[in-house]
Parts: sequence; C-alpha cells; structure tokens
Amino acid sequence: MVTQYIYGVPVETFAAVKEVEHGKELPYFSWEKDMTFTCPLGKEDIVYGLGETMRGINKRGARYISFNYDDSRHRDDMPSMYGSHNFIVVDGEKTFGAFFDTPAKVVFDIDSAGDGLLSVACESSDLRLYIVEGGSAYSVVKEFLGIIGRSFLPPLWAFGYGQSRWGYKTARDISRVAAKHREAGIPLDYICLDIDYMDRYIDFTVHKRRFPKMAAYVKMMLEQGLHLVPIVDAGIKVEPGNAVYEEGVEKGCFCKNQDGRDFQAEVWPGMTHFPDFMRETVRAWFGSQYRFYTELGLEGFWNDMNEPAIFSTESRKKNAPPDAERGDPDQPGRHIADYKDFFHRLDDGRRISNYKVHNVYGAMMTKASGEGLEKLLDKRYLLFSRSSYIGAHRYGGIWTGDNESSWRMLRQNVYHMPSLNMCGFLYSGADTGGFGGNTSRELLLRWLAFSVFTPLMRNHSAIGTRKQECYRFRGTEDFQSIISLRYRLLPYLYSEYMKAALRQDMLIRPLAFDYPDDEKARRIEDQLMVGEGIMIAPILEKGVNGRIVYLPEPMTEVRYSGGSFTCMDVGAGERTAMAPLNTVVFYIRRGKLVPVGKAVSNTAEMDLLDVELLGSGTSYEQYVDDGSTKECSLDRCVVRRP
Repeated sequence: MVTQYIYGVPVETFAAVKEVEHGKELPYFSWEKDMTFTCPLGKEDIVYGLGETMRGINKRGARYISFNYDDSRHRDDMPSMYGSHNFIVVDGEKTFGAFFDTPAKVVFDIDSAGDGLLSVACESSDLRLYIVEGGSAYSVVKEFLGIIGRSFLPPLWAFGYGQSRWGYKTARDISRVAAKHREAGIPLDYICLDIDYMDRYIDFTVHKRRFPKMAAYVKMMLEQGLHLVPIVDAGIKVEPGNAVYEEGVEKGCFCKNQDGRDFQAEVWPGMTHFPDFMRETVRAWFGSQYRFYTELGLEGFWNDMNEPAIFSTESRKKNAPPDAERGDPDQPGRHIADYKDFFHRLDDGRRISNYKVHNVYGAMMTKASGEGLEKLLDKRYLLFSRSSYIGAHRYGGIWTGDNESSWRMLRQNVYHMPSLNMCGFLYSGADTGGFGGNTSRELLLRWLAFSVFTPLMRNHSAIGTRKQECYRFRGTEDFQSIISLRYRLLPYLYSEYMKAALRQDMLIRPLAFDYPDDEKARRIEDQLMVGEGIMIAPILEKGVNGRIVYLPEPMTEVRYSGGSFTCMDVGAGERTAMAPLNTVVFYIRRGKLVPVGKAVSNTAEMDLLDVELLGSGTSYEQYVDDGSTKECSLDRCVVRRP
C-alpha cells in the first residue's frame, strides 16, 4: 500500500505516474516545521535505497546529501554524486519505504552518530512524501516500482558490449578500434563517440573533417553490426550562426539570469545557454533536435554534463574558491551559488531558481530526449544519462559517472546496482575498468567478469589515461572468453531484464531480498541475485584467485572458461570458489534454468531461440522478440523445457 502526503505546493517532477491515496496522519516519522522528518531505528534495522550514493548497500551509519554534482573524486565519505534518488527502505522492527519527492536539496542522516535515529531534512517546504508499506523490503520496493512506472526498454544491441574512450577523434580512430576487436575475436556491438566528434564541442554538429560523410559512415558501421553512440551535452553554444542557439533564443527556450537575460555559463564549447527543461514546450523543442542524429542513422545516445556541470559563469571566473571556503561545509569543492544565479519558468507560471529544482535538471533532459526519440524513431533506442532523478528511468538508463580505475570503485559498482534497481533504474552500469587513472590487466578482467551481469556493459576511459581496450593487453584470449560469456548469457539476461521491466520488478537484488529469513544472507553485500535464477559472487580484491562464497541453499556452480561451461551441484553454506583471471564463476538456484546461446561477434548474429539450458529446473519462461520492436508485452514469453 502506498500513501501520499503533500506539503506546500510541490514542483512537478514526473517521478510518479500512478495516483495514490492521500493520507492524513503521517506514520513512522515525526515532522518538524523546518521540514525535518525523524524516525527511530531498531538496533538491527537495515536501511536500503538512495540509488547512486557511496558506501555499501546498507546505508546505515552515514550521512548523504541529495544534490546532483559533477565530482570525479569518488571518496567513501562523498555526500552526493550525479543523481538524486530519494527513496529509502527501512527493514527490521518496522518495514516500510519512504520517497521524498522534491527536486531541492535533501539531507539523509541515517544513524551517523550511532544514536539510532533516521533524520531527513528537506530544504524545500514544497514536497510530496510517499509512504510505502509491505510485508518485506522486497515487497515494499515492488509496491514503489508500481507507482513510478515501467523502466526504459532498450533494444537488444544495447545489451551487447560497448567500447568508449574520451580521445577517439576521427572516423579512422573508430574504424581502427572496430578492426582491432574483430582481429582479436572480441565481440562488440557499439562504440561511443565522446565530445571530439563534434564541431568545436557544439551539440547537434559533426566535425566535417574528422567525420566526413557521416551518414555513409554510420551505414557502413551498421553493416558490420556496429552502432555508433554519440554524446550530447546539456549546454547550447552561444554563437551567431548556430541554428539551435538562434532558434532557442527566438523561442525563449533558455534559462534566465537575475535580470531576465539568457543565463550564460562556460562548459566545453565555451559560453553556453541551458535549455529550460522544466517547461513542456522546451522539452519538446530540445527533443526534436535529435532529428539531426536520427537522419544520420544513429539510434543510441548518452547525455552528459547535465547536473548541469559548470566551469565558470559571467559572474564567477574559473578557479574561484568553492562555496565550502565561504561557509558551506556540506558542499566541499562546489560552487553552489552558480545554481542560485539562474532561473526556470515552470509551466504553472512560477519563476524559480535552479538551486530549488536542481536535482531534476538532468532527468528533465532525459525526458526531453526520450520523448523526442520516441517520435523520431519507429524502433527502440538506446539512451543513458549521467545526471538523474527517479522518473527518468522511464526514458533512459544511467551510468554512474566518472569513476576511477581502482578496486574500491569496482566494489562500489557492485553496491550501486541493487540500489539503483530499487529506484527503477534497471538499465545501468559503470565505466568498466574505470574512467580516470590507469587500469591494470587484472582489474579490467575482474571488472569485466562483474559487468557481464550488468545491463550496461561499457569499457570507457579518459583521455590521458592508459588506453584500456581489451586487445591492448597480453593474453587477449582471456578477455575474449569473458566477453563471449556476456553474449552466451544474453538469452537469459535480455529475457530477465524485459520480464523485470514489464512486471515492474527488480533485475539485480541483494541476497536479503530473496532470502529474508537467512540472517547471514541479510548481511552479505558482495554477492547479488541477477534475475530469477542466477547468484553472482564477483572477486573484488587484487592478487587473489578465489573467494569465500555463501550459498543460502544448494545450487549449481557454473564455471566458464575458454568458451566452455562446467557445471557442478554444490551444497548450501560457505565454500571456497577458485577463479583464475580467465574464469567466471556463477551459481544457478535450485529448481531454476538458465538459457545460454551460441558464441557470436555481435547481437545481429544472435538467435535467441537457439539455446541450451543449464541448471536443475523443469521449465524456463523466456522473453523473445526481434530486439527492436516498440510493442513489448509478456505475451512474447515462451516456455522452454530441457
């Protein structure tokens, strides 16, 4: 059951799509007029949720701030990241969920002082608070997913392996990357284009010298089974002759500064204007601009810099001291004043600073892009974003931003996945291998072995770092083997994703959700459930060839190496699972089946029906379609038997 409590005049965030009952007396929380909500926690209570935040799956014992920001220095004590996902689940003496639906800053203090108190401080007095009740943490999450709507449905090719790097500057660079993957026998479905494909980093342009005859090039790559996925940034270059800029000014599509002029901020192309995505007409205008790309034959995109990230403004020059040095300890290294200096016009006529609606800016860009692509394409598209808010999951996925090449960030990737699923973001993943820093062969192989199971599987790195395409490392056959596992598992992973989305369920879950009465499973954070049948226990430490795995029930242990599966039934309890760098080990639940397909070089070669079944079950419900049609329903499931 879900009940809504309304305070003030909330800003429309489009997070929820289902009408729910309005409550009178707020349960669980005490409410203070300064918009602080407090709730005592039981000694053994676990607190889940908050999507893209640092630390473990259990969020208890720390303080978190919802305020979207571009900061690549991902420390454990980092208060916030690129997205704000204000949904928590308390699981213990009392089991309930709470979604604080406000686009302004929110501070979650979850027993950080050890006083057993959950405190949620909302900066705005205008918000919707949803209380979600259910018999278990998992049922609470499913109730919540039911009110926020179905997750984004990408095409089949979006589940293939993707290669990306900030630094691919020309069509020749892209072709070389594609050829090297073919030579190494490494499957590949798409290559991302970072900012260098543009003319001087200007959105909705292509550098004519670096990418001549772009439409023909896109077509040629598609004939090889490869999609190109360009980046699109939030800021529109201020420049006479830039048609998008001129049209946006003429139609009044941009955010304003204090005196009513179009606000200017410096980002990659220089001074830019920010579209006022809070207005429906502006979203429609921006979404229509993607026609530039779709007419080139492009069907996938990643939106970036949409927190929005700002280098400097007219009033603040580069390298100015951050606000923390001016008395805001909650925001270290940030220029919060930038977001107080520009304004939106809401559809209800209110004028409001970005600071007060900051957390939905990137989500509204995703909504604009998704709605535009829905009109422009007659098939499913790929779209993922850096900045996000609950509700954007209906239009696109997310990646977890500019992480680093470290074992700590690989572990954080594991923690992020179920937390994001709880907030509706099924299509998600991290920059495999790490974006910043220099990855190692061992780290990349272990990260790939985990990313095999995440819907977004993209190797992405920053300019100036070690080039980390898999074919650059010795023993490329090990990389080929692990990535081939991804493709062999796609009949299962694609099916489980589509069923989870259509049923408004989670794909990736903590063990505690499937084994709520197992006290040991409740405390394990480095093993996850993937779909109905698979449990994974990735290796997350340097220099080890195995790990201790806890099995809550007897399972089938599956080892994949050199293109072959080896299966063995194992009992419940702890066991040591050895896994050399060229081996991936996962587990199939008792009574479940997993369909695996043939080895292919990309999804265009796949036959989802040509599978063998692993495991001990008697039947499996497999979702099968052409991988691109917009008309998706559970009627497309077929029953497979051994």
